[in-house]
Amino acid sequence: MARNRVKLGSLVRQVQIVLDSKLAIGESKHKDKILGLTQDKIYSWGTYKNYLKHCNYFTDYCKEKYNCKTLKECRKYANEWLETRNNLSPYTQKLEVSALVKLYGEKFENFKKTDDRERKNISRSRGEKVRDKHFSEEKNKEFVEFCKSTGLRRAELSALTGDKLKLKENEVYIIVDKGSKGGKYREVLVINNINLVIEKMKRAGTSKVFQKIPNAADIHSYRAGYCTAIYKKFARKIEEVPKQERYYCRKDLRGICYDKRAMLIASQALGHNRISVIAGHYIRQE
Repeated sequence: MARNRVKLGSLVRQVQIVLDSKLAIGESKHKDKILGLTQDKIYSWGTYKNYLKHCNYFTDYCKEKYNCKTLKECRKYANEWLETRNNLSPYTQKLEVSALVKLYGEKFENFKKTDDRERKNISRSRGEKVRDKHFSEEKNKEFVEFCKSTGLRRAELSALTGDKLKLKENEVYIIVDKGSKGGKYREVLVINNINLVIEKMKRAGTSKVFQKIPNAADIHSYRAGYCTAIYKKFARKIEEVPKQERYYCRKDLRGICYDKRAMLIASQALGHNRISVIAGHYIRQE
């Protein structure tokens, strides 16, 4: 028995082997969703790294408390460990369940139910954080303006080169083909400070636009601002929107109604497909 365990390697190695076997970088998540083949696949390096980190938190707990040596031995303590994570945000709780789902190839229903991801429970990008004190938006004004004008993710900003600018139908777009979630290609409409974006891109040429992305920059907040601006640009007056094209919010946003068509445009600009994501996490009431 001991000999078999040695062959399996450490718990860290066991986790890595399982997650490595599910890497599907460059494959189309959209096509796999249609075919129902996403269960055992990981489509981006960012997701892989997050799953690896949180799976190791789980196995560390099992090793320290129960002296587990294999992933099979750890499995029965999964819900117990998830109970200890109740102090985390609903977003992180769901991420950790997702990581275990991939690790064990099981369904969400097999694990502890997470807290609802309602806006009132979301703390990210709400109010001043400790890290905000270490980041000056005034000193990084061009970077902040660029983010608010493009809505790009951190990894997309890091990979962006100046030759990804595109003019189409008198509008300026940025081509996103690196660093995107799931490796999806998209063309992002530039709004707000268009001249600054064009200048930064042209100045960079074929090199990266940003050599370093500030760790303390609140990228999610800038994406939310961009999303709100895109929605407002395309939204019709709600009284002019047919009832079947209206999105009625629920729970803590009950009473708010959005234009589904404009929501879809804003969602796709961010690299999402579901309009419910931006209703709950991106569109701001200003």
